[in-house]
Amino acid sequence: MKKMMMAAALATGLGSVAAFADGHANTVKLQLQWVTQAQFAGYYVALDKGFYEEEGLDVTILAGGPDIAPPQVLAGGGADAMLNWMPSALAAREKGLPVVNIAQPFKTSGLMLTCWKDTGITSVEDFKGKTIGVWFFGNEYPFLSWMSQEGISTDGGEDGVTVLKQGFNVDPLLQREADCISTMTYNEYGQVLDAGVNPDELVTFKYEEQGVATLEDGIYVLEENLADPVFEDKMVRFVRASMKGWKYAEENPEEAAGIVLDNDETGAQTEAAQVRMMGEIAKLTAGSNGALDEADYQRTVDTLLAGGSDPVISKQPEGAWTHAITDKALN
Repeated sequence: MKKMMMAAALATGLGSVAAFADGHANTVKLQLQWVTQAQFAGYYVALDKGFYEEEGLDVTILAGGPDIAPPQVLAGGGADAMLNWMPSALAAREKGLPVVNIAQPFKTSGLMLTCWKDTGITSVEDFKGKTIGVWFFGNEYPFLSWMSQEGISTDGGEDGVTVLKQGFNVDPLLQREADCISTMTYNEYGQVLDAGVNPDELVTFKYEEQGVATLEDGIYVLEENLADPVFEDKMVRFVRASMKGWKYAEENPEEAAGIVLDNDETGAQTEAAQVRMMGEIAKLTAGSNGALDEADYQRTVDTLLAGGSDPVISKQPEGAWTHAITDKALN
C-alpha cells in the first residue's frame, strides 16, 4: 500500500509542479468507520485501480477500530473526510460539530436482529420479556426508536425488552446470554454461521424491512471546508473516483475482496469471509450513484426523532447534507 501511495504521489508530482507546491489541493485522508474489510471495498478498489490517480489525487485510507471515533478525527483535522452512520453524524452535528453529508454510497441498511428460533420469537411483538443485544456508541438509536414506535419498553420486565450492551462480537447469542443480538447482514450474521449455527435455527429482523432503517456509511466533511473552492474541487474528484470504485467492486466482488485483503495490514481477515462480505455489501450499495436520496434522509431523521423520551436528535437538522459535490461529480 505504501508503495502505491508513493507511486501516486510521484505521478501527481510529475504531472504538475504547481500541485506539488500546493499539496493540499490533491491530498485526501479518509477516515474509515471500522477496520479494513469489504465494507469499505469501494475506496480500496479506487486506490488499487488508479481511479484516484486518474483524478490527480493522493489518497490515504485510515483504518478505524473500537477506539477510533471518526467525528473526533475529523474535528481534530486528522482527516479530510470520514465515513459515518447518519445517526452518529446527525448527533455530532446537533452537539456542535458541523459535519455535512456530501455523498451516500450505501442505499440500504445492513443492520438486523438475529434471534434463536427456539425462543419462540416469530414477530416483533414476541420481543417482550426477551433479552436483546444492542450495540451502543450511536448504534443504539435505530433500535430504541424502533421499540418506541412499537410501544415496547426497553426497561425490561414481561412487557418490555431487556437491553444487553453488546460488544462487537456475537458471543451473547452463542452463549445464550441474549435471545437476539444485533448483526450486520455482511459481517456478524456470517460469524454466527461460522460458529456452526444452521440458518434454520435462526430468525432475523432486518431494519430495512421494518421501516426503521437509518442510512449507513455516508461520506462526511466539515461544513467550513466546503466554503473553500480548492477543497470542494478535491471532494468532487474524490467522490467521482470513489463511486467508480464502488461500482467496480459491485461487479467484481471476488477481485474487490482480494484487493481488501491486500490492504489488511493486520492479516486478521480471511478470503472466504471477505468474499461473502463483499457479496452482501454489493446489495447495500446497489442502486446508489452516490447522491443522497432526500426521502431516505428524511426517513432517517423521522426515525431518529421518534426515538421516545431520549431521541438521538431533538429537532430537524438544517444544512446536514448537500448535493453540491455529487451534482458536479456525477455530471
